[in-house]
Amino acid sequence: MSGPSVSPGARPAGASDEQSSSTAVRQMFDSIAPRYDLLNHILSCNVDRWWWWRAARNFRRILARPEAAVLDVCCGTGDMTLALLRRRPEEGRPILAADFSHQMLTRGAEKFRNRNAVAIEADALHLPFADESLDLITSAFGFRNLANYDAGLREFHRLLRPNGELGILDFSEPGGWVGKAYAFYFHRVLPAVGTRISGAGSAYAYLPSSVERFPAPSRMLQMMREAGFTDVTWTPYSFGIAGLYRGIKPEPSVG
Repeated sequence: MSGPSVSPGARPAGASDEQSSSTAVRQMFDSIAPRYDLLNHILSCNVDRWWWWRAARNFRRILARPEAAVLDVCCGTGDMTLALLRRRPEEGRPILAADFSHQMLTRGAEKFRNRNAVAIEADALHLPFADESLDLITSAFGFRNLANYDAGLREFHRLLRPNGELGILDFSEPGGWVGKAYAFYFHRVLPAVGTRISGAGSAYAYLPSSVERFPAPSRMLQMMREAGFTDVTWTPYSFGIAGLYRGIKPEPSVG
C-alpha cells in the first residue's frame, strides 16, 4: 500500500506544528491510559506480547551485562521494559523507562514495583541524560508518535556510547493480500472496537493514520544512517505488520 508523503513527525488531527503535535499526543495517551493494556491485547490478539519478547531477545548480549546502561523510551505502560527485564541479571543496573504521558507512566511504574526498573517522566526529544551515557536504547510502538523523527534519532545517537545499540519496534504497512486484510482491519475494525471500549474515538482514528504517515522501512533506514547509525537493519514481524529497526553508533573515526 502506498501512503501520503512522509511528514517530519506525527501530526494528530488539528495539530499544525511540532509543539501542538506533542501536546496532542500526550493528551491522547493520558486519556486512553486506563484501558490501554486491555485494548492492546484484544486488538492484537495477544501477538504484541510475542513482538516484545522477540525484540528483547535481539539485545540479550547487552542486557546480560550487569553494568550496561539501558533505556526504554516511550515506554508507555512498560510492557517492553518488562520484556527487557526478563533478560537482565538481578544484580544489573536498573533499566530506565521513560515516557512523557504521566498517566501511562503511572501504570508502568506500578508494574515495575519490586522490579529492577525506574520510571522517568521525560520527553523523548529532550531526554535528561548525559552524552554517550547509554549502551542500549529501545522504543516499542512509541517512536512513531514523536513530533520529529529526525530529532528523535539524533537524540538517541547523542545518548549512546560508541558501539551502543538502538532498537525501534513499530508498525508498518505490509503489501499483498496481507496488506489488504490488514488495511481493512486497521481502518475499519480497530477504530470501532477501540472507540467502543475506550470511549476515545480520536485516539483510535489516529492510530491507522499515524502508521500511514510513518516512514516506509527503506526511508526509515536511510534516516537512521543520516543520523549517524551504521549496520542498520529492519526485520519484519508477522508478515510486516510490525518490524524491528536496529542500528549501532560507530566508534569515532580517527584522523
